[in-house]
Amino acid sequence: MKQFLSLLILLAATLSAIAQSKLIKADSYLDVRTGKLISPANLLIENGTIKSINPKTLPEGIETVDLTGKILLPGLMDMHVHLDGDFTGSWDYVYKESASQGTVRAVVNAEKTLMAGFTTIRSIGQLHITPELIDVAVSEASDKGMIAAPRIIPSGHMISINGGHGDISLGLAEGLVTVGPNDGIINGKYDAIEAVRYQIKHGAKFIKMHATAGVLSMEDAIGAQQLSNEEMKTVVEEAARHHIKVAAHAHGTEGIKEAIRAGVYSIEHGSIIDEEGIRLMKENGVYLVPTRGLATIIEPMIDKMDPVMAGKAEYVMPIAKQNLKNAIKANVKIAFGTDTPIIPHGKNAIEFAALMECGMNSMEAIQTATTNSAEMLGLTDRGEVKEGLLADIIAVDANPVKDISTLENVKFVMKDGVIYKNEK
Repeated sequence: MKQFLSLLILLAATLSAIAQSKLIKADSYLDVRTGKLISPANLLIENGTIKSINPKTLPEGIETVDLTGKILLPGLMDMHVHLDGDFTGSWDYVYKESASQGTVRAVVNAEKTLMAGFTTIRSIGQLHITPELIDVAVSEASDKGMIAAPRIIPSGHMISINGGHGDISLGLAEGLVTVGPNDGIINGKYDAIEAVRYQIKHGAKFIKMHATAGVLSMEDAIGAQQLSNEEMKTVVEEAARHHIKVAAHAHGTEGIKEAIRAGVYSIEHGSIIDEEGIRLMKENGVYLVPTRGLATIIEPMIDKMDPVMAGKAEYVMPIAKQNLKNAIKANVKIAFGTDTPIIPHGKNAIEFAALMECGMNSMEAIQTATTNSAEMLGLTDRGEVKEGLLADIIAVDANPVKDISTLENVKFVMKDGVIYKNEK
């Protein structure tokens, strides 16, 4: 009887292992380090990882996923996403929506992002004025398999000065909405400490701060430094005590350089960076997340935008394009970011062509969303199609090295060994 039970247990375990295992058969996969296509591409997937590539033997009865005619890549990564937002020229809805409504919006947008082939994202600050950290809730739901979503690295509330770019109450009647350090709005060193600790306490895995003014907000300036040098240094030091990295929204020249000196890991946008700023980024190993593709979305809607936003956008976009060309030519480390919802959720891959317009070749652009992003995050378990790494895999119809636009039409998406999309 014991032997019979042992056999049953062994059989159940074997069947379970087979059920969890899959063999993906495609024409080839892209080695994102070299740009070469490797053929054939037979990937054995077990327990959410790439067990082996082109194995000599296979378990009997294994499920085969036929992707004949397709080319595989690692799941893409977007380092600048606002999940709880949608943009049509204004942010009016965020004043009206509750945390639950913002969470529903974020869940919908997360699924769009995953179906576009982005299996890891950095949620770089929520837009809704709520005590709850929406991106943390969606991240935890994704990790538990409750929703179709990428792996999400949440930031919680953006840290900004009172009346600054991240102050979503700017433009509202005074007293209509009260914001403070829990919401990321600070005035001084001790507020900065409180704001960072609150975000981390409630689940933030990255901190976002606004070193300078911005474009799509109601303050008049765009390049003016907003957080003081002391406030930025305090944010970085407090986050570092918790082994958390900091990203800095920074358009203006001096604010970019002061954020680098404060110790940030990435500069978001970097529109008016100068030669010294580029040199400091290289010396300190700081990544630029340029979000260039959004210009193709903003330009057609300029006339529909508030005049304050429209004026700033028209001024900064050509400057930002030239400075990104300068940064690329200087070999600044660049990670992929879209600033969705400016680029609509699910259309993230528009950014690739924008990077190439500024001087990257196709492989360099692909690396921004694979190896570069993984390295910026300090993650060694993703970013390549490689044995032992996470089974976060996408498939496209054409070689993206020759036709980058194929990444705008991803046909197959697997995350953690689970298939979420499989189109012919």
